[in-house]
Amino acid sequence: MIETTDQSILFIVNDASNSNERSYNTLRLALNLVKRPETRIRTFLMGDAVGCARQGQKTPVGYYNVERMIAFLARRSEVAT
Repeated sequence: MIETTDQSILFIVNDASNSNERSYNTLRLALNLVKRPETRIRTFLMGDAVGCARQGQKTPVGYYNVERMIAFLARRSEVAT
């Protein structure tokens, strides 16, 4: 039997959403981990990553929308700038 213990994970996002895929990959990982009931996720946006949370972003077809990812994450965990 595997014992599960509560975990608390902090993600620090520092890159803009359009400069590379680091912000996207970080948020994608956080969104998958937040589904686990034993895991508490906290996400801190700093520097260029603060722009990821800006409302009303226009993303080209086929590109990911980090604004929506952050909104979903904020409903299920903690997000700070």
